[in-house]
Amino acid sequence: MTDVPANRPAAFAMRDPRDPAFWDERFIRGFTPWDRGGVPQALSDFAAHSPPLVTLIPGCGAAYELAALCELGWNVTAIDFSPAAVEKARAQLGPWQERVVEADFFKYDPPQALQLIYERAFLCALPRTMWPQVAARYAQLLPPGALLAGFFFFDVNPKGPPFGITAEQLDALLTPHFERIADAAVADSIAVFEGKERWQVWRRK
Repeated sequence: MTDVPANRPAAFAMRDPRDPAFWDERFIRGFTPWDRGGVPQALSDFAAHSPPLVTLIPGCGAAYELAALCELGWNVTAIDFSPAAVEKARAQLGPWQERVVEADFFKYDPPQALQLIYERAFLCALPRTMWPQVAARYAQLLPPGALLAGFFFFDVNPKGPPFGITAEQLDALLTPHFERIADAAVADSIAVFEGKERWQVWRRK
């Protein structure tokens, strides 16, 4: 019999990240290695130099960023299709808990025009076959001049999540509808993303 490492739970029943139950199982069992427990510095710096924006956070998980942005006066909605993720986020967001909505990104209809979509481990959480659908939805939700900003995970490991992308693949995915206006290394990555992510800002054409 092989022992399960202390830092890793026993095998999961759900294997398809396209299914909310995949994420429910991991949140319920407390296996969330993508969760940094706070707000990345690059987002804090970006928000400090930006006017408040109407923002959507897809695949929000615990949604720490929502509280930080709302406290700066931003109009932010965070969505996740995992009921367990939504429950966790609401439990720790205090006065902002009603801004977390259980919803499917591909079906969610924002109540007002978006100025920003914040990308944080959403694209890389989904299988590569879904990336064109994600990019198309970004473009559909964001009007010209609006921004797609966040962290993009660069890796060639075929396994996931997280599913890494190459710089060439990301350019091919986004440049039909967006232009990149910022690109910077990330100094405070957590272990699962360390050395493999960059902060980027893309403007809708």
